[in-house]
Amino acid sequence: MSDARAGVGATDAALERFLGGLAARDSSPHTQRAYATAVGRYLDWLARRGVDWRAPSRSDLRAYLAALAGSIARSSVAQRLAAIRAFHRFAAREGLAPGDPWGAIATPRMPRRLPRVLEVEQVERLLATVDMELEIASASLDPRRAELAVALALRDRAIVETAYAAGLRISELAAADLGSLELRRGELRVLGKGRKERIGLLGRPAVAAIRAYLEDGRPALVQRRAATGSAEAPPPVEVFLNHHGAALGVRGLRFRLDRLRRLAGLPEGVSPHTLRHSFATHLLDGGADLRVVQELLGHESLATTQVYTHVSPARLRSAYRAAHPRARRGGAESRPGEAHDDPVRSPAPSTPRRSHAPDAPDDAGPPDRGS
Repeated sequence: MSDARAGVGATDAALERFLGGLAARDSSPHTQRAYATAVGRYLDWLARRGVDWRAPSRSDLRAYLAALAGSIARSSVAQRLAAIRAFHRFAAREGLAPGDPWGAIATPRMPRRLPRVLEVEQVERLLATVDMELEIASASLDPRRAELAVALALRDRAIVETAYAAGLRISELAAADLGSLELRRGELRVLGKGRKERIGLLGRPAVAAIRAYLEDGRPALVQRRAATGSAEAPPPVEVFLNHHGAALGVRGLRFRLDRLRRLAGLPEGVSPHTLRHSFATHLLDGGADLRVVQELLGHESLATTQVYTHVSPARLRSAYRAAHPRARRGGAESRPGEAHDDPVRSPAPSTPRRSHAPDAPDDAGPPDRGS
């Protein structure tokens, strides 16, 4: 029994040290929670089988893999194994265990899927939906309802424009604060993964949408704090607020953007992250350098950014037509004036971005979801 208790104590101490190391590296709270859950469940599983976590056998690890594969999705298996491997590498490095038992175990890898992206026309349709909602809100006969609806519409336009212009993750969008905005330079400072700071660039439509929201939308939302009894607390510093005048969280952002997605008739599966994918793809389509896109996205590795070179149809067509000797019928010897058949059909040129007036719908979501 004393050996069992000592084993449990060593396990708890190793896990605590591992999580402390994550915190010291400025890992996000979400990452720390996910790793604590994944590694904690793994260690509990080993303890129930009477297995020493420092030296599990190959059959033990394969049995755990089988248990995971039969209970959770493949993507979740990959995420849990990444946390467990990180824990064992840490334990070996710190001298808490003789080595990494997972080093010799082949684990399933997730196939790399191409990200879903929107066409420029679809982004325009999303923004046009917000325009329409602003018109409806402005026409309301109830002044108080109109004020709230207009404020939310201005906010929603600013959210879409900012997410698309700067290629932000949804967590970065939710955490953006007033002190990080520099509208005269068209910049927004954000803290990305690993608490790394970068500058997000804002085009003129995004700057105009944010300015309209800050002048005519956000003050109305701040005033609503009195109705919730929180007026005495310091006003929130976050840029985007919900209908109670508090910071708009990640869940609220997802709810609002999904609502706009449905109203715009965009397909299922389009998420806030789709705007980030679209940002990167449209930059590459326009001729931006891959390393510039990497910097704007905040990717540590260029390999992560390279997926967008495969997802950008315009970039592929351009490279194909320029390089392949038979990309056009007749090749280089076509007679002047002869029409070419392009085997890869080019898309119709997209219309230039309009500078829409800011807009937004009334807050139709349930109060617990946020707005």
